[in-house]
Amino acid sequence: MSFNTFGKVFRFTTWGESHGPAIGCIIDGCPPLIALKEQDIQKELDKRRPGQSKYTTQRKEKDRVHILSGIFEGKTTGTPISLIIYNEDIRSKDYNDIKNKFRPGHADFTYFKKYGIRDYRGGGRSSARETAARVAAGAIAKKVLTNKLGNKFKIVGAVTQLGILGCDTKKWNDKIIYKNPFFCPDKSTISLWEKYLLSVRKAGSSCGAVIEIRANGIPPGLGAPIYSKLDADIASAMMSINAVKGVNIGSGMNSARLSGEENSDEISQNKNKLRFKSNNAGGILGGISSGQQIIVSFAVKPTSSILKSRKTINKFGKNTTISVKGRHDPCVGIRAVPVGEAMMSCVLLDHYLLNKAQCK
Repeated sequence: MSFNTFGKVFRFTTWGESHGPAIGCIIDGCPPLIALKEQDIQKELDKRRPGQSKYTTQRKEKDRVHILSGIFEGKTTGTPISLIIYNEDIRSKDYNDIKNKFRPGHADFTYFKKYGIRDYRGGGRSSARETAARVAAGAIAKKVLTNKLGNKFKIVGAVTQLGILGCDTKKWNDKIIYKNPFFCPDKSTISLWEKYLLSVRKAGSSCGAVIEIRANGIPPGLGAPIYSKLDADIASAMMSINAVKGVNIGSGMNSARLSGEENSDEISQNKNKLRFKSNNAGGILGGISSGQQIIVSFAVKPTSSILKSRKTINKFGKNTTISVKGRHDPCVGIRAVPVGEAMMSCVLLDHYLLNKAQCK
């Protein structure tokens, strides 16, 4: 299998399967002399860790990360950083009854058609379990960016829509996002989402979500105007996350509804301070960061593994039905928040290093 590596200068390669002994990644291109310890990575992994509430999969994984290389005396050395996370709560028997069937909405069918073989235990390599390794890489990228950009730099993500229920993003509050099981930024919406998702789970179904990622303290000038646009690379990063089916930068798809007057982010200068009247561009103009807050949102489809019986075929080409048992998220989008933050961090650090190499 090719294309397991992401990035240009700051690169990471993930490895492992959902029900294998371990997963992990190798990070290349990390600058030296960055203070880094396992706890810096662990606090990000804990945001994504399964089994923390009744609203996510009950698979119990501690996701304890171990640094195998690239650190000496508490600092990065500039050499490859190797990370490993052991899988501890594997129940492969949950998949025995469906090992010859293709789960609708999953990568089972396309994976088998491409490779002629597949690991049916939780999807193997195509499982969202792989995203734990991305979060680990993103934690290192966050650490480097904080070191280089200072305290003004901050990346935060939240769920802004759960199934058919949205929230009021004008009430966005960073402080409550990690204090509720939905990563919801609007405190007034949480109780409604609780009732809604419990009803979805009770019905044996699932729902989708919209996640918004905001990056502050990003300097102007990151990105390139043609083939490595910052927004193009961010969109590619978000689309690479399991179950993501759409990405918006700034106003995104809604831009088509705006007039030129409404969409243009007017610029003014006041005592050497640059001001933008709005941010429909999401902090990126012509593929290059403007210095404004970078805003990206992406849509995650409903979890395809559901209890309700669905029509499908088996690997012998016969019509059949399937009902997926086991431990699954009623809304996989909830745990996609730290994954989105991680991918944003990796792209921004990659472009930061590219910019330093070319400009100053």
